[in-house]
Amino acid sequence: MTDSVESAVAAASGLQNWAMMQENQNLLLRKVLDGQSNTILSLVNSVPSIPQLATSGSVGTLLHTTA
Repeated sequence: MTDSVESAVAAASGLQNWAMMQENQNLLLRKVLDGQSNTILSLVNSVPSIPQLATSGSVGTLLHTTA
């Protein structure tokens, strides 16, 4: 009977250790993904907006061409 109790305690302890390691790895993964997300967002936000077409003047307003 003591062998089964010791086995159960050892299994429970092992599962607790495994769960704690998994939680730590999940936290690290979340931090890495958040960092990558922030980097990508800053890159996307640094791209200038689409330039507006000319609405006045002689350049680009008098002739319509298609390449």
